[in-house]
Amino acid sequence: MGGGIGSRFWPFSRKTLPKQFLDFFGTGRSLIQQTFDRFNKVIPTENILIVTNDLYADLVREQLPQLKPEQILLEPTRRNTAPCIAWAAYHIHALNPNANIVVAPSDHLILKEEEFLTAIERGLHYVSKADKLLTLGIKPNRPETGYGYIQIARQDGENFYRVKTFTEKPELELAKVFVESGEFYWNSGIFLWNVNSILRAVETLIPEVATKLLPGKTLYGTAGEKAFIDENFPTCPNISVDFGIMEKAENVYVSLGDFGWSDLGTWNSLYELSPKDNDGNATLKSHSLFYNSRENMVVLPQGKLAVIDGLEGYLIAESDNVLLICKKEEEHTIRKYVNDAQLKEGEAYI
Repeated sequence: MGGGIGSRFWPFSRKTLPKQFLDFFGTGRSLIQQTFDRFNKVIPTENILIVTNDLYADLVREQLPQLKPEQILLEPTRRNTAPCIAWAAYHIHALNPNANIVVAPSDHLILKEEEFLTAIERGLHYVSKADKLLTLGIKPNRPETGYGYIQIARQDGENFYRVKTFTEKPELELAKVFVESGEFYWNSGIFLWNVNSILRAVETLIPEVATKLLPGKTLYGTAGEKAFIDENFPTCPNISVDFGIMEKAENVYVSLGDFGWSDLGTWNSLYELSPKDNDGNATLKSHSLFYNSRENMVVLPQGKLAVIDGLEGYLIAESDNVLLICKKEEEHTIRKYVNDAQLKEGEAYI
């Protein structure tokens, strides 16, 4: 899944070049390229599909030239993860009516890749044997409000557990309770299932999506290309797979693991992963001199120098024509900044 805007990473992530197409760590590979490289070690190139917004068709083709046009599914509008996953599942079912599927966002970081790929292969085998919806669970190290949480129940085989409750993006106080209890794990947002299991869940739990995307709808090319758009996709409701399916289904299971996983969804998540000086200051791409300053994050264009004196816990980020300076703990208001900038200053800053 590679169609998001990544507005929480503004101004680094822009509407025309969102975070999945950016190289955050100077590796020479963007997040979507790293995700492709990772899964390509266990899944053949021809079996990998990218679902993205049609705005990013050229970016996908440029960054993943090994894909054929029919491997790129283009959404004419954003409708959250449930329609995205359902549409891709119908497409896959037409190619292989008994396919086993792994669904992965394009913007995750995996530090322990070998352990991760072992878990993926085991998970695909697990879901091939029964009607189960599987997610990967990560032990939390902080009360994060941007992730879904999984409460585990009884064990079901080696390292697989039935899910007791599934809560999407709780408020901070509830997230603190979850972490302190020791019974809850982060939902990584990486799902595994047989194509028939997920389509059965879609048609049972969110029929308002299924009726829009059932086989037989006309698929047509866009701009002369063979990449596909479903003409009924824009009429789907805006609903996440977490809320629409995972919280309601009775056959949800979790595989627990430690993969050095991070959902690079926020500046704070990037700060946690970045190298820091003795005072907890992190600098990416640029150079910084810190005085009387602690736990700041600086991300400026390559070659720039920032001199920071007397700041604690700030984010200083510049990209193109936007400079953002705010408290790291207030990063949840970045979407408000984006909306205000768009309303008051125009699309040039978005």
